[in-house]
Amino acid sequence: MSDAILAYEGISCRRGGKEIVSLDGIALQRGDRLGMIGPNGAGKSTLLKGMAMLEPPDAGIAYFEGEKLDLVNPPLAIRRRWASVFQHSQRFQMNVFRNVELGLKLRKVSKQERAARVMHWLEVFQIAHLANEDAGGLSGGEAQRMNLARAFVLEPDVLFLDEPFSALDYPTKMGLIDALDRVLQETGTTAVLISHDLTDIAYLTNRLIYIENGKVCSQGHTAELLTHPHGELDAFLKPWKDRPPFRLVK
Repeated sequence: MSDAILAYEGISCRRGGKEIVSLDGIALQRGDRLGMIGPNGAGKSTLLKGMAMLEPPDAGIAYFEGEKLDLVNPPLAIRRRWASVFQHSQRFQMNVFRNVELGLKLRKVSKQERAARVMHWLEVFQIAHLANEDAGGLSGGEAQRMNLARAFVLEPDVLFLDEPFSALDYPTKMGLIDALDRVLQETGTTAVLISHDLTDIAYLTNRLIYIENGKVCSQGHTAELLTHPHGELDAFLKPWKDRPPFRLVK
């Protein structure tokens, strides 16, 4: 596992004594972007939260940079190198600047450095002009740009994203996907992305797992799996076969 930034073995997530989802194993290199797809209720969000240890899995082993982690209580120093963005990430009742700054304040970063880092990421995600606006008044696209800035200002090594674009109209979504793609390339951040839209997966990921009924049925490179699917994945992809060709990364 020494070559992988993030690796998992024998992960099992249960609710009420029943296994919801499992993952036999996966290893991600620095800069990998793992997509998760599957039917509603397949267990994707449960698995992502388990991998991010937001809701620790009930069994399994996880490694970060070769170090075996305590699944229930991973070291704070390691958790601070991970960040998460969800479909409906919380907007605190304060302006956009302070929303993005909050994590840095909790980490005791100096005021001068906080200001520089916050404004940098607001500019990257093209919302610097909204720095003093109330976060509650943002549009859906603006709010997700703020949430991405709030994640990247922490300079994470790993970013977990659960349906971050699902509430956005197509032009807004594609603009945000382009921005995220550029930032992931520039920073080399490893990412795990859930999306119900294969366009998101095709644009943003180079690795892919397909989950059905709580089991990983297919795992491999995104381009290979989307262009030459087999079994359950082939059936899942049939509604997409009349769509324009995907632009596949890597």
